[in-house]
Amino acid sequence: MGNPIKRRAFVASGAACSLAAFAASGFGHENRSQNKHELCVFTKPFQSLSYDELAERTAQLGLDGIEAPIRDGGHIEPAAVPDELPKMMEALGRRNLKMTVMTSSINDPADPLTEKVLRTAAGLGIRHYRMKYFKYDESRPIPGQITEWQKRLKDLAAMNRELGITAVYQNHAGRNYFGASLWDLHRGLEGIDPIDVGVAYDIRHATAEGGMSWPVTFQLIRPHIQVVYVKDFVWHEKKPGNVPLGKGRVDPAFFSMLAKSGYTGPISLHEEYLDHKNASLVPAHWKAIREDLQTLQGWLS
Repeated sequence: MGNPIKRRAFVASGAACSLAAFAASGFGHENRSQNKHELCVFTKPFQSLSYDELAERTAQLGLDGIEAPIRDGGHIEPAAVPDELPKMMEALGRRNLKMTVMTSSINDPADPLTEKVLRTAAGLGIRHYRMKYFKYDESRPIPGQITEWQKRLKDLAAMNRELGITAVYQNHAGRNYFGASLWDLHRGLEGIDPIDVGVAYDIRHATAEGGMSWPVTFQLIRPHIQVVYVKDFVWHEKKPGNVPLGKGRVDPAFFSMLAKSGYTGPISLHEEYLDHKNASLVPAHWKAIREDLQTLQGWLS
C-alpha cells in the first residue's frame, strides 16, 4: 500500500512552481464552509459560463470548490488542458475555491492524452479526477471483462502514484455499467491502493441499484471511497427520474451512517433534474442548487 503522506508531499513539491502564481490570490487557504467536509458542486449545467462567472457564482453559494467537466464535450476539451486548465484554476484561486474533482474522459493509461492531462492537473494541485466508465459487452463472459479492467486499473494506479493524483470511479446505475452493483467494482479494485484508484460513491445510483440492500454494498465499498456524490430520484414506472434532494428515495440516514464510518472527505452535489443543455435555464440551476445545498447541509448537521 502507498503512503498518502509521502504522496501528498510529492504533489506539494512537484506543484510548487505551478501554484506560485495562485498563492497571492488565496489558492490553498482553509475551506470557506464550516462543514468538516469539503463541499463542491458538479458544474455540468454551467459550461456556457466563463471561468470567472463560474467561480463568482460558486463562491456566492459558500461552497469550497467545483467538480468540473474537463472531458470530451466538457468545459475544457482534453487536448486544450495544458493551455486552458491553468486559466480556470486561476479564476477559482482568486475566490479561494478549489477544483475538488476533475471529471475526465480517462480510463486508459495508454491513451496519449492521459498522462498529459493528469500531469497538468496534478501540477495545479488537483487531487481527484473522476474516470470514464467501463461498460459490459453482454455477448462476452463477464468475469473475463472484470479481469481485463482490473489490469487497466492497476496500470492507471501506477501512473497516478507517480504523478501524485487519485482516480475515482463512480458507481452508476444502468444495465451494462461496470460498478453499478458495487460487488463487481469491489472485485476490480482488489489489490489497488485507494489513494491511487478509489471510488466516487453515488448514493442515488447505489439506492436505485440496491433497493433496500444499499447499506450492505456501502459497507463493502467503504474502504475505497474517496469522494461522495449526492443527488436524489424517484421511480417513474420502470425508470428512475432525478428530483430535488429530499424529494425522492435517497435516505437521509445515509449521512449518519457516513459519519459513523469516519468519512471526512469531499462531498459533491449533483443537480440533474433540470435540462443541462438549455443555457436559458442557468439561473434556475443556481436556484435549484442553492435549495439542494440547504437540504444537504441540514442532513450533514
